[in-house]
Amino acid sequence: MHDSNLYRYILSLGDNSMILGHRLSELCGHGPTLETDIALTNISLDLFGEVRNYFQYAAKVKADGSTEDDIAHQRGSRAFYNLILLEQPNTNFAYVIARQFLFDVFHKLNLQALTKSTDKQLSAIAVKSLKEATYHVRFSSDWVKRLGDGTEESRAKMQGAIDDLYPFTGELLRPSKIEEEAYKEGYGTDIFAIKDSYVQEVQRILAEAKLTIPTSPYRFAKGKEGFHTEYLDYILQDFQYMQKTYPNMQW
Repeated sequence: MHDSNLYRYILSLGDNSMILGHRLSELCGHGPTLETDIALTNISLDLFGEVRNYFQYAAKVKADGSTEDDIAHQRGSRAFYNLILLEQPNTNFAYVIARQFLFDVFHKLNLQALTKSTDKQLSAIAVKSLKEATYHVRFSSDWVKRLGDGTEESRAKMQGAIDDLYPFTGELLRPSKIEEEAYKEGYGTDIFAIKDSYVQEVQRILAEAKLTIPTSPYRFAKGKEGFHTEYLDYILQDFQYMQKTYPNMQW
């Protein structure tokens, strides 16, 4: 019998990177400049590399013959534990950057904490992923400042994206039962300990970008507990199409 909470915790970490990685993959060939297009594609690849490490470990923990591909392609939306923030669509480039930035800051802080996990495999994945996550924060932070402190139009779009997406960070900063149990057992991170550093860093960058920090209340979201928006169903329909149409296919 595998540790069901450890398994779900690994999935939650991998699901975040997988859903955001897929959203970024939708932009391949659609970036505002060639350099930015390539950068977003590379970030997507970084995230999928992280996903593979998590899902390979999840398959090992599950120990029922499942593979990383089974875990990615054979689950329905209720069995995904990603943040609602990451399901949000690529409305425009400002939304892409705002979504990326609001997750990147958390991702880096969480990986830093996860390097101290009592689970050696999770710690190793965190150490390996941290360098890439540090670059992701720099990339998205720079773009937040460029758009926020740019033209009148770019500032308006960036502010609109932050106003719409910032309230989703409430879920990010509130531990789920899975995360609470993981922290209690020593292999997870303390979300409450991360919260202050996250808020300070996000507010610092927004201030540098001359953007107004939203005062609207956090949106109620339970993606980390398996309750999602319709956006995730559309993502999975696209992502899982080949495996659902041709079960057990291999390249």
